[in-house]
Amino acid sequence: MYEKNCPFCSITSGNSHQILLYQDNLVTAFKDIHPITPVHILVVPNRHVESLNDIAMEDEALLGHMITVAKGLAKENRIDRSGYRLVINAGPDSGQSVFHLHLHLIGGRHMPFKFQ
Repeated sequence: MYEKNCPFCSITSGNSHQILLYQDNLVTAFKDIHPITPVHILVVPNRHVESLNDIAMEDEALLGHMITVAKGLAKENRIDRSGYRLVINAGPDSGQSVFHLHLHLIGGRHMPFKFQ
């Protein structure tokens, strides 16, 4: 499913100038436009899923695939040994600002464990 006003749907469908780092039949990965670390990549489903709250039992393989793709991108970006984080925000209070499910792969510098 494609949402007309969703920026991530535009990217996954090729209607954007965003450079893709990875794409297959399930997911697309690209750099975050507002990176918080030297490596900040988003992995998104190609079909529109608004939030983690909209995931169904049949989406378990999709979530696993998103993590596997992020792991491969961490290795490609040489942060697999030093460490990285995978983050999925769900809803506005968590910081989700684009309502298309996405996984943040962040790394490339020391990140102390700290929640504000």
